[in-house]
Amino acid sequence: MLAFAGQAADQPNILFIYTDDQSDRTVGSYERAPAWVHTPHLDRLAERGVRFAHAYNGTWCMPARATFLTGLQPYAAESLVMTGTYPGNEYDPERMPFWLPHLRELGYTTAQIGKWHVGTDTGFGRDWDYQIVWNRPKYPDNAGSYYYDQLLTFHGGEPRVVPGYATDNYTRWAIDYIRGEGRNPGKPWFLWLCYTGTHGPFTPAPRHDNTVPPDAAIRLPVDMFGKRPGKPRYVQNRAGWIRDDDGRVVTNRRPPRGGEYFESLRNYHESALSLDEGVGALMAALEATGQSEDTLVIFTSDQGFAWGQHGFQHKMAPYDANLSCPLIISFAGRLPEGTVCRTPVGGQDLVPTMLRYAGLELPWAMHGRDIAGLLENPTEPSDHAVLLAYTDRTYGSDTAVLPEGPAPATRVNWWVSYRQHEYKYIMNLLPGEVEELYNLEADPAELENLALDPAYADRVRIYREAMLEELRRTDAPFVDQLPLAGPAS
Repeated sequence: MLAFAGQAADQPNILFIYTDDQSDRTVGSYERAPAWVHTPHLDRLAERGVRFAHAYNGTWCMPARATFLTGLQPYAAESLVMTGTYPGNEYDPERMPFWLPHLRELGYTTAQIGKWHVGTDTGFGRDWDYQIVWNRPKYPDNAGSYYYDQLLTFHGGEPRVVPGYATDNYTRWAIDYIRGEGRNPGKPWFLWLCYTGTHGPFTPAPRHDNTVPPDAAIRLPVDMFGKRPGKPRYVQNRAGWIRDDDGRVVTNRRPPRGGEYFESLRNYHESALSLDEGVGALMAALEATGQSEDTLVIFTSDQGFAWGQHGFQHKMAPYDANLSCPLIISFAGRLPEGTVCRTPVGGQDLVPTMLRYAGLELPWAMHGRDIAGLLENPTEPSDHAVLLAYTDRTYGSDTAVLPEGPAPATRVNWWVSYRQHEYKYIMNLLPGEVEELYNLEADPAELENLALDPAYADRVRIYREAMLEELRRTDAPFVDQLPLAGPAS
């Protein structure tokens, strides 16, 4: 592939740090984080770069990663299918190619460390020059080992169980790579570091046990229990958390069934602390090796995770509590420092942006838009919008047929959302279901569905039409089958 004119001699390293199920509420510099959240290294990274207040990378682990590897929405992830024992899935690399080989052709050495959740073919030798991978789809019996005793494959070899705390292992191997292990020192490098924290079973490193304050400091979300006016039926009836006979708040539908809310939430936040320490160690390694000013650093997650908001202990639903994740981008001497960009962005936008800084022309038409302009002028007003779609476990052209009925009680119905400026519009892809519109500045908890207010009818229409236009631009197979919105139940 050709490089952009004038950039071939200025190819930065790219360190892309990707965590799992990490809400922006776990990062101290984010407004939604509780006052007791303490993440000094991530906050320092934000001081050295641009922090995005609203990032929507995906709806759950697999489609978010498919979007990153292809630059396409999951409904364009052709050949991606769920199969066999969960989380088993497959894809055809001829029908769903990744962009990494084109980066290699440009002179980059590519590396991936950590979680893999897109097919059993991890692409070693084709997409990656260096890879230490936890291949969940290929080895489902080990797929629950998020924190200890992971079955890992080193550079295409035979898998073996590796002891130790996974976050610390990944950090150590990433530092070795930054220091030069397994790569040509004369080439720029790209490293996709896929941490498994903060995914369940929410297991902090022993050094972080009991570091989050007691229950009194933790507030329950206001719509955790009961009906939720203005929401679609599956949300109104959601009961992810209940009170048991002793009055304790416990999980109802998701494992571990009966898990206590305060203990589980503390474990979740405590498991994020090793990620914060890992970022600090990675940045120190860049500085120690003289690569700080040559490296574009991106820290983000596949999506967030709700803890009681709208009744969920889940991702997947279209609300910020479920999906909004941290996004911090730093490039010493090249980007503003200590600034906040309030323009919403999506995971599909990160790929063309990284390739722009690498000097690589897009190898195919991608669905995201280069946000280098936002990075360089983060406080300037922008009309940039984010489209996000949830089609459960169906992808590519298989999404051409909408489900005939509601999803099982433990799942979420198909939906599409469109976020621009302060508003988010949601179309639930089930006939007769309610449309949703929220003003995220006035109502960050998304409690008041403005689509039910006749005064917002014009705004609903404008956002609906903009969403449909974006679906058509990205060739969504289901766009012409979308249901007409019905009244709230």
